[in-house]
Amino acid sequence: MTPAFSICVYCGSRPGERPEFTHVAEAVGRWIGERRGQLVYGGGRTGLMGTVAEATRQAGGRVVGIIPKALVDKELANTLCDELHIVDTMHERKAMMGERADAFLAMAGGIGTFEELFEIWTWRQLGYHDKPVGILNSAGYYDGLLAFLANCVREGLMGDWQMGLIRSGTETAPLLEALIDEAGRHSGRDRLAEVL
Repeated sequence: MTPAFSICVYCGSRPGERPEFTHVAEAVGRWIGERRGQLVYGGGRTGLMGTVAEATRQAGGRVVGIIPKALVDKELANTLCDELHIVDTMHERKAMMGERADAFLAMAGGIGTFEELFEIWTWRQLGYHDKPVGILNSAGYYDGLLAFLANCVREGLMGDWQMGLIRSGTETAPLLEALIDEAGRHSGRDRLAEVL
């Protein structure tokens, strides 16, 4: 069955200290699965990554994992994915994740999540894609980052139009609905493949 939509979720390979992070990961996965959607993610079985994948699977959604061989060798791959792609490099992983998704969502995570979020946002700014990008600010996790970004605009090193390329929200369903709705309105040739 063809999924109704495909969303790439960036999040931590650790669960974090707050139970809210796990609850939100479960809610995101359920939302995707209950709407016959497809999760594209980093292919891990631990932390918030594993939680969102399992919640999607349990709710009836498809799960596409994309993981570098180095992490497979450390036995971190989620073998329950509907599709598990093993690639050589992180660059290949991120490019494939971008190509397979209609929209992108960053949840609580660490340095890898931040790097993925900023790269996909930069790709949108450069016109490599025009797919929506969202930040789910659970338990105020991204308050400091959003304040810093607003300061970058005030200091003249970023523009309001760049901030307009991302959405942020604290509630799971409204943000996901907005991302998928925006993705459905966008058309045109996807240029993500040209990044390679």
